[in-house]
Amino acid sequence: MTEPMEKTDGHPEGHRDLPLPMADSWQAACDVYQRAITASEVESKTDPENEPYRSKYRARELLREVRALLAPGAEEESGRQGGSQGDEGDEEEEEEDHGRLQAARLAVIEFRLGVNHTVTEELSAGEEHLVKAVRLLERSRMSPDCVSIYVQAQNELGILWSDRGEIIIAQTYLESAESLYCQYMKKIGKPPTDPDEFFTLEEQTVTEQERAKRSVIHHPPPILLLSNRFGLRFERIYTHTLYYLAQVYQHLKQYDKAAQYCHTTLQRQLEYDGYKPVEWAINAATLSQYYLAKQYYMEARHCLAASTVLFSKAGKIPSPEAAKETDESEQERLDHLRQKKAEIARCWIKYCLNLLADARKQLEDNIGELHVDLQEELKAERKKQEDEKENGRKKAVLFGSSDLYDSILAVEEKVDCSLPLDFKEAREVFSPKEYFELDGHVTDHIEVIQDHSALFKVLAFFEEDYERRCKMHKRRVDMLEPICKELNPQYYLLICRQLQFELADTYYEMMDLKVAIGNKLDEMDSHTIKKINSLAQSAIKFYEMFLDSLRSPDKKFPEKLEDDVLRPALVAKFHIARLYGKLITADVKKQLENMQISLNYYFFVVSYCADHEEAVKSVETELELTKEMVALLPARMERLRMQLSSFS
Repeated sequence: MTEPMEKTDGHPEGHRDLPLPMADSWQAACDVYQRAITASEVESKTDPENEPYRSKYRARELLREVRALLAPGAEEESGRQGGSQGDEGDEEEEEEDHGRLQAARLAVIEFRLGVNHTVTEELSAGEEHLVKAVRLLERSRMSPDCVSIYVQAQNELGILWSDRGEIIIAQTYLESAESLYCQYMKKIGKPPTDPDEFFTLEEQTVTEQERAKRSVIHHPPPILLLSNRFGLRFERIYTHTLYYLAQVYQHLKQYDKAAQYCHTTLQRQLEYDGYKPVEWAINAATLSQYYLAKQYYMEARHCLAASTVLFSKAGKIPSPEAAKETDESEQERLDHLRQKKAEIARCWIKYCLNLLADARKQLEDNIGELHVDLQEELKAERKKQEDEKENGRKKAVLFGSSDLYDSILAVEEKVDCSLPLDFKEAREVFSPKEYFELDGHVTDHIEVIQDHSALFKVLAFFEEDYERRCKMHKRRVDMLEPICKELNPQYYLLICRQLQFELADTYYEMMDLKVAIGNKLDEMDSHTIKKINSLAQSAIKFYEMFLDSLRSPDKKFPEKLEDDVLRPALVAKFHIARLYGKLITADVKKQLENMQISLNYYFFVVSYCADHEEAVKSVETELELTKEMVALLPARMERLRMQLSSFS
């Protein structure tokens, strides 16, 4: 062997002057270790389907051979050096260093064997090796030689117990790994030894200076410059710790904490260049939905903008026609990309929809119309509040380097994150059409169209012109009605019910708008009357279709409605009653007939609520109006009968 290198405080290259296995044996151990890594990480990718773990089993045997080459009895000796609690104060420093180095080498082998067994689905054996690795390093876990492998072993044990469904045990291991990383960074901070360096020949050994140099990130964000001095691989290991902890907290329903760890994981993946663009983009888009539920629109927008930018790094997606010219595997890859692009687009739609819906809730009065006075007050207050809020939160959520952030900011600027207060602002939220361009590969195509319809519905709230508002609702009908006709209720009953009820509601809204327009005229013309009646009849048709879907196979309406359809069914009955009362006709007999039908529907709602007291809370407002109509309609009908008899 060559002359030993100068000792460098705790790294393997500083131990070459200590007792080692015989030169030939040591070289053999390094060679066998490298063959084991190649078998596990390279050759295993081409294993045949009927022997999926062939290379993994080969790697396992090679790792056992390395362990045997380290020297007879080395495991027991290292266990005393690395894991014993006995008094070693009288031992020589060199012997102590050698014991730690030997323990670290054996721990690497045990760790590799543990991962090998877990990959081949032998969890008990995997746990045994991983626990042994942890025990070997317990006493020296804070040293640069041992900290990286210790954290990795804790990570793997956390994953193993999570796979067993033992989330609390998994949490213990992962939080232990997190705590050790934080302590090491605070107290020592130098780039730790990478596990594979323990089995590198002296002439291939990385010096501490080279290790630090390799840790430098090419494009560090300004707020994280200090992390440049830490080892890149170790930082990625810790990122994995946070990633697994995010999943653990999600399982434990600690959603706020899970989101916090997920966000930090995404930030670190960008910082240390350890991510796959499509996977990262989908995770960021998913995180946006958490912020959306919290009404943190600035954070949600930032996640979606970053998702869009990072997804673009996956490459341009050709049209379906152009993709047909590629081979089957490439077509599958492109189909996957199209599907993921659609998922991100769906999240943008949800963002816009929620932003508009929350703005509507803030602005509507007690009858569901725009509160103009409140609108002006909110406009005056908003800018100051939003500026203060954004300045207070932005630093905590930024993704990426300065160059990447510029691209993210460019996407953010296309969509506002403050609640719109008038039609112009609402239309700007609705505008970015590229987020809504979805192709035929989207499996949830119907839900996408429902979201589009919902966007038009909320946008219409901000439009003060009734004719233009009516046209927006017509767009909704044009989207939904063709799908409703095509779907077979036998297979898509729930979706059919949703579409039927939404179409009925849309026609109902349009009828109300046409009545309001007609009431402004000195006298309704025949065209307006015909349009009102047509819209009312269309609404009745779809409400009846919805109610018919609730009937049993023998066409009987249920005596007791299920909870999920209770309110929709009673509201449908209430609206049908009102619609029959809105039909315009000069024929008195037809008027009486419509009023009788209307009374029957009103009476159903009153009777049902009388028989099922639990239903009252679901339709309190409608029930109050219904009782009034049940009391008033008979008198009105009697007057019409008297009027009719006077002409006969």
